Amino acid sequence: MLSGVHAQESDASDWIKNPAMGNYQAYAEFKMAHYESARHIWQVLAGLGNTDALFNLTILAEDGLGEPRDLKKAESLYTAAAQAGGFKAQYRLGMLYSTGGTLAKDATKARHFLNLAAAHGDKDAAERLATLDQPQRAPTELEQADILSSSGQQAEAAALYQRAADAGNSRARTRLAWMYEAGRGVERSLEEAARLFERSAEDGDAEAQYALAVMYRTGKGQTRDLGKSLVWLKRSASQSYPPAQAALAAESALQ
Repeated sequence: MLSGVHAQESDASDWIKNPAMGNYQAYAEFKMAHYESARHIWQVLAGLGNTDALFNLTILAEDGLGEPRDLKKAESLYTAAAQAGGFKAQYRLGMLYSTGGTLAKDATKARHFLNLAAAHGDKDAAERLATLDQPQRAPTELEQADILSSSGQQAEAAALYQRAADAGNSRARTRLAWMYEAGRGVERSLEEAARLFERSAEDGDAEAQYALAVMYRTGKGQTRDLGKSLVWLKRSASQSYPPAQAALAAESALQ
């Protein structure tokens, strides 16, 4: 049997060879609130410049999950992920800089990062830019919730995401699912996160489809089913969702 140190070294080697599968394992640890284990994997992958790992390390730092809350560390990690091409980090930074509260308000930086995300096809970033450029334009309910979230008003954001989700907005429902998964603004519930992800996935939301694929592959939030995992992964990848595309490529390499 491998010792703890040697086992970790062996695992790290596997993660380096197959970052997408490493991210799957880290997501599973995160879903079970095993933040130290998730952080260890994401730190290995972040050393490779993996944008998903960098982004998720930021979530741990911003929310203080398994470590003291550190906004300067979060800003640094978000910036690294954004500069490496991570559209989720680009959008998040754009929101944080445009609203102030969590980070100091900076309109120039906000527009820079929102433009980068919009160039990747992020519709939410494009909508936020439109609001910044046209002050008379009323923000959508989803946008209002994102603004509240980026301002640190998580409970208020969750309530608005819930209202938008109840009205049939799948993107809001997916945002709400992530909040239940992390316990951000609501009481943490993996079961509720799974239910919400599944509804949004069925509605065609690529991010939710990827999250559901991870759940089915890892058996965290859903009963483990590799067949269903692959189905949802392919649906997400077909919509050009980068994490799903990377994971699907890794799955294909293993076959």
